Amino acid sequence: MSGGLDSSVAAALLVEQGHEVIGLTAHLWKDGSRCCSAEDVARAARVARRLGIEHRVLNSVEFFGEKVVRPFVEEYARGLTPSPCVRCNEFVKFGVLLRDALRMGCARLATGHYARAERLDSVWRLLRGAEERKDQSYFLHRLDQAQLAHALFPLGTWTKAGAAAYAARCGLPVETASDSQDLCFVPAAGYAVFVEKYRPDLRAEGRILDTAGREVGRHAGVHRFTVGQREGLGIASASRLYVKELRPESNEVIVGTREEVARSSCTARDVRWVAGAPPAGAVRCVVRLRYRHRGAAATVDPLAGDRAEVRFDQPEFAVTPGQAAVFYDADEVLGGGWIERGERGPEGARAGGA
Repeated sequence: MSGGLDSSVAAALLVEQGHEVIGLTAHLWKDGSRCCSAEDVARAARVARRLGIEHRVLNSVEFFGEKVVRPFVEEYARGLTPSPCVRCNEFVKFGVLLRDALRMGCARLATGHYARAERLDSVWRLLRGAEERKDQSYFLHRLDQAQLAHALFPLGTWTKAGAAAYAARCGLPVETASDSQDLCFVPAAGYAVFVEKYRPDLRAEGRILDTAGREVGRHAGVHRFTVGQREGLGIASASRLYVKELRPESNEVIVGTREEVARSSCTARDVRWVAGAPPAGAVRCVVRLRYRHRGAAATVDPLAGDRAEVRFDQPEFAVTPGQAAVFYDADEVLGGGWIERGERGPEGARAGGA
């Protein structure tokens, strides 16, 4: 329980259904963040009192720092764009929190995610939430069969509006109009300032180059950019330019046209398959390259060493190293991995994606 709308409604629904519920909150980060702080623990406690359930608090600040915050900072330093919410679900919520819940004698760990888990022929399947706009299955793609067997998603068939209306009817002490922040531990000053707090050496001026190697501008740190970025480049050009590549080893940012940023394929590393094993051969599916990405038709070919090659039907814009590529068969999540690099085929002139 974070003290927010979604987890509070999830708890209330379970109480209404007659389950024995314990509100479990992890204090994940220091005060001043937009989530995970001591203030959020207090909000969760108020909700638990309103529901008449026991509330327990786990101090996971050190673990969260090691498994989520430190990789977040170091990936930006390496020119990647991390997805910390995916790591948090894998290591924290369905890692240490699930472990501790089972030790308490709980049968399931319920969260406020808009996703669904169903068992079919002894295999657990991870499915999209019913409301496409709020679906959070992307962030859960690394959960394995053991984790899904203990997972419960009460809001999987709900809409956000429905959850807000339910909270109001129940008199839950939550902000019904609020929405959770993806980067919950990053304060209002923004991620770049946060990263520089831990790695001040990254605050170094460097060159912005076009694809011909000409200097077209200067920057204040590679970590301040992500592939596909157009705003904030601070350069004048007759055509729209986007970040094409980050080179932290030389402290350079490469920019190009939208067509030059398009990629026909990419490789993914540390790929996880929800069923527990990769398919026997290449599979046709839809691949989401970031949370808000609508998905691209592609062929995914499993490779040795928990890697996969993703070949898009049409070149995709901003295939961003460090982000998760998640594979879908209709509503079902097949698996996913971390984008390693993208390749531009000879037909890369028509860039799709959003």
